[in-house]
Amino acid sequence: MSTQAGVAVRVLATRVVDAVMHRGRSLKAELAACLPRIDDARDRALLEAICFAVLRSRARSEAALEQWMSRPLGPRDNELRALLHVGFAQVVILGLPPHAALSATVEAVRALGRPHQDKVVNALLRRAQREGLPAVSADALWPEWLRRQIRADWPEQAEAIFEASQHEAPLWLRVNRSHGGRDEYRQRLADAGIEADLVEGMADALVLREPLAATALPGFAQGDVSVQDGAAQRVADLAGTLPAGARVLDMCAAPGGKSAHLLERDPSLRLVALDVDARRLQRVRETLDRVGASAHLQAADATDTTAWWDGQPFDVVLLDAPCSATGIVRRQPDVLLHRRADDLVALTRLQARLLDAAWRVLRPGGCLVYTTCSILRAENALQLEAFRARHAAALVEPLDETWGHADGGGRQRLPGECDMDGFFYAILRKA
Repeated sequence: MSTQAGVAVRVLATRVVDAVMHRGRSLKAELAACLPRIDDARDRALLEAICFAVLRSRARSEAALEQWMSRPLGPRDNELRALLHVGFAQVVILGLPPHAALSATVEAVRALGRPHQDKVVNALLRRAQREGLPAVSADALWPEWLRRQIRADWPEQAEAIFEASQHEAPLWLRVNRSHGGRDEYRQRLADAGIEADLVEGMADALVLREPLAATALPGFAQGDVSVQDGAAQRVADLAGTLPAGARVLDMCAAPGGKSAHLLERDPSLRLVALDVDARRLQRVRETLDRVGASAHLQAADATDTTAWWDGQPFDVVLLDAPCSATGIVRRQPDVLLHRRADDLVALTRLQARLLDAAWRVLRPGGCLVYTTCSILRAENALQLEAFRARHAAALVEPLDETWGHADGGGRQRLPGECDMDGFFYAILRKA
């Protein structure tokens, strides 16, 4: 990497972190806007690594700034604060070569138009290099209201949840069985010098030992493989063995991974992929096109069945509901910056409306698959109990312990268990 490129990456990282930490922007959206502007794949990987490391370690970096600075930084210094987080993450968390990291970060101060602050940045980064960052409790990243809720919902597992959420998640792959088997694809990876592990009980899954950009995977552009966490991959198993041509609704389909997985397993399915956001539905189309699958895509508010439903009932309805995303903090650490207690009230109301709508369009004898990437009982077990109280014909199909902790008729996988994200699963049969 040239010196100029190294400085440019630190400048971009600072701007992304500033937008996420101080202006409420989404990390995913900010990276999506920045990454295409970087030509070198190694520079793109470095930018992503720095931003994720910053958000996972921000409580320790904040503790360092509080202890080491004679005066607290004010809102006018948010960009400087972001740049210091970027520097700390490189030196302490990522363990990058100190000279290059310090030099490029100090140069980035000047490139950002703050040459008068280069000495303080240099001094603070050198102190971090010597001493490391202060230790903080594993729950320090979590907002107080959410910390209390997790301790109330999962008193015995709370500390493990907080600890697991600080660490990088492994890279899970989903092999497209309509393009070839998992073992065959694993050999293709081995031939390319990429080591991957099999996962017992998961016919399409591989886990990479080292992270890798999706576009660097053999056959990714041709749809031979996709990136999808193991917990999300298991959703396709909940639908069971369906008759050829079964009618399936993916109610909140974007970005399309679960629809694609179902169709990779059985291309004969008559699948309707629904989403309220037409732009997000375009991502579903791109996902399906890449893996060679087809479905009927429809942009509509799923809760308003009169606006989109043709009256033909579905054999299976998959509702992977909008939720707090508290089970995927390892992959989306900015969730902890943006989530508010009020969000939970709005989300649980929406989930209830979506469940009732799903029930209306499901045929008698059909099954409703309800999942979230949340670990909060209000969105999962308690939501399920309230739904069953409203619908006497809803029969819970039991799931075994391989799906996680039994809770309210469903099963809860907690973050990091079996190297997976946090996920809730339930199957309801319409009697």
